[in-house]
Amino acid sequence: MAKLSLHPAIDDGLKRASKTFKGGTLTCKCTHDPVVVHIGSQVLHNHACGCSKCWKPEGAIFSVVGVVPRDTVKVAAHGEKLHIVDDKALIQRHACKVCGTHMFGRIENKDHAFYGLDFIHPELSADKGWAPPGFAAFVSSVIETGMPPVKLPLIRKKLKAAGLEPYDCLSPALMDVLATHAAKAKGTYRAE
Repeated sequence: MAKLSLHPAIDDGLKRASKTFKGGTLTCKCTHDPVVVHIGSQVLHNHACGCSKCWKPEGAIFSVVGVVPRDTVKVAAHGEKLHIVDDKALIQRHACKVCGTHMFGRIENKDHAFYGLDFIHPELSADKGWAPPGFAAFVSSVIETGMPPVKLPLIRKKLKAAGLEPYDCLSPALMDVLATHAAKAKGTYRAE
């Protein structure tokens, strides 16, 4: 059986975040005129994602993705190469038209709990100090990308061994944010 690569940032051991890290530069995979995006903050809620829409490096089962405040994301070079992968999707993934690398994802729905946050792939940065993944989300979704269901117990075991709790949705803290937002919108929110 071929070795299962969760993601290079996981397989090679999780790196520690720098307490003083304030962001860096993401670069697409193009060798000529790459898209460059500056991020002016540390990534939050970084996680391994098994969904079928996230960009993954070649051979990886999961993407590694986290969020940053929208106003910290600045396209610095070759923005003309960016296009939205699926304009009907909740997360508008801005990808390079040439190499296909997803540079950032943006939620345009102002009523969504994650509005104001952009999704990025810190692995696209050569800068050191990004926060490592802290959990794995949408683990069972790897079946939708062609993974045989029989391999899921091994995948979950590898995730746990790497220190990442596997969830079939988002982490409990993020699910609480979504539920709180929904309760406030419905008028059913109670603080105590």
